[in-house]
Amino acid sequence: MSDRRTVPKSLDAGSTDAVGFEVYPFKKLPSGKYDLNQWNDEYWTRFVNLLKWSQEREIIVQIEVWDRFDYTDHRGFDAWRMHPYNPANNVNYNSADTGFATEYVKQHPSRDQQPFFHTIPGMKKYQQPYDVVRKYQERFVDKLLSCSLPYGNVLYCMNNETSTSPTWGQFWIDHIQHRADERGVDVYTTDMFDHGFKPESSEKIRIALNKPRQYSFMDISQVNSRNFNEDHWDKLLWYDREIRQHSRPLNNTKIYGSGETSWGSGTPEDGVERFWRNIIAGCASARFHRDGAGNGLKPIAKASIGAVRKVESLVKLWDISHRNDLLLDRASDEAYLACQPGGSYVLYFTDGGNIGLDLKAYPQEFGLHWINIANGRWGAKRTMTGGKVLPISAPEKGPWVAVLVSAK
Repeated sequence: MSDRRTVPKSLDAGSTDAVGFEVYPFKKLPSGKYDLNQWNDEYWTRFVNLLKWSQEREIIVQIEVWDRFDYTDHRGFDAWRMHPYNPANNVNYNSADTGFATEYVKQHPSRDQQPFFHTIPGMKKYQQPYDVVRKYQERFVDKLLSCSLPYGNVLYCMNNETSTSPTWGQFWIDHIQHRADERGVDVYTTDMFDHGFKPESSEKIRIALNKPRQYSFMDISQVNSRNFNEDHWDKLLWYDREIRQHSRPLNNTKIYGSGETSWGSGTPEDGVERFWRNIIAGCASARFHRDGAGNGLKPIAKASIGAVRKVESLVKLWDISHRNDLLLDRASDEAYLACQPGGSYVLYFTDGGNIGLDLKAYPQEFGLHWINIANGRWGAKRTMTGGKVLPISAPEKGPWVAVLVSAK
């Protein structure tokens, strides 16, 4: 998917008008206020172009329908102060009509103080005046779906990094699925919970795992923050085990690794390691997060993407599964293996290393192809014979991937 800042406002996180190229979905009147009953054609043209051009290139787009950062004033971003849903900025309602304030204390949106995300009856913070706003929320989502449902390359994630009750996201999941049923099309829906980085103790992750109809794929992006090295791998395997009862894709639309933030984004090298562990673990998608919190499309990211495309030219990733049990003399976080035993093997070294690969049951010859992850280029190629524990050493320090393909 393209860098997330190219996605229209309210369909993706972290965007503000201050950047200079985003637009709102609603029509701005000469008075400077917005009319929530009229659309901004520029916004929707951009959105349809995104879907159309992505489909032509066989790119899957994951929409984040709501993003809490678009409705908050925090850390210098006055997103709510400028937003059309703010009662001060539209001609459709005021604070007395809705109970919505024109400004809120500038605290991180994870505190979940914005009533915009509590407009659903039955939620603890719901108030009846919020129905006025929900009417416009529903109208926006229906307009979105009128554009997106004709395209088969779209996934629907309800929120970006939400800490709100699952009731909020489930309302929109049901709404989207109902509209899709009316059109006779299938849709894939999910939510992205803050606590995806510690799934074992997250009640919301457990809810998602137990509701495969609503959460038809899992966005586990947050596992790619705060977790490092073997611990990151263990979390991926936890997800892999837990979805087996109701199998579905594990998606990573955000892999952190840049900036070394206090909350655990890690270094650019951490981002590369997380990217490759996602792939070896069998995740359905692996994507670097934007610059600042991830590697974006910097050279280090392009090199990894180029390297994995070379892997794909030799092995179909859906034909292999993680099998670290076939590695001998492996140190923690040294190497990771996915394979189709006797057929193809993809062996990822985080920073050089030496391991043994158990090929005792397969005495045939294998072609060994090295790929340098640091620059995305092919390395050496040679033939090796199985029927034993095959010692494999990375050509040098740094990240490498070895692909072994049976000659049979």
